[in-house]
Amino acid sequence: MTAEPTRSAGRMRASDTDREAVVEQLREAAAEGRIDLEELDERLGLALTAKTHAELAPLTDDLGPAAVDPVEPLTVKGGVQGAERTGRWKVPPRIIAHGGLGGVRLDFSQAECRLREIDVDVTAGVARVVLVVPVGWKADTDAVDLSFGRLKNKTSGTHLPGKPILRITGSCGMGRIQIRHPNFRERRKQRKDLSR
Repeated sequence: MTAEPTRSAGRMRASDTDREAVVEQLREAAAEGRIDLEELDERLGLALTAKTHAELAPLTDDLGPAAVDPVEPLTVKGGVQGAERTGRWKVPPRIIAHGGLGGVRLDFSQAECRLREIDVDVTAGVARVVLVVPVGWKADTDAVDLSFGRLKNKTSGTHLPGKPILRITGSCGMGRIQIRHPNFRERRKQRKDLSR
């Protein structure tokens, strides 16, 4: 009875984000010496042409727990107190942000990101969800449902080659979604962190 969902999940079509996550894991495995360059080339070719999750899974199954589920999302819930992800952190291919009552702030300024696209599913609720992105990153907000809330994209809009695209979906609810570049205080803190 439980095998059917697994088979269905395996047949699900893989997205560019799913393929990119597997490619990143394979590159890391090669850098750590867990697979050689010949095997890396072979697996990369298969990853880039994979159409389903079932085709992607075997490419990382033998690389340990970190590679078991390439599409495991990062979930950040604001709750009552609010939540944030700042400083140095590794950006996964998918992020779920629930504003709750306290709001959520995701600061990508110092985050490690080698992905071309990141799916960010936002539910602002009654709070504010703030995404702080470096200059050159693009935020695609076409799929966001405004509902009774507000969406403000204060970024420059310039997308530099090789920089990530945030594909933002979800709903503002009665709250706010704001995308912006680091402010003066945040830039000053980054400079201090880098000088340590």
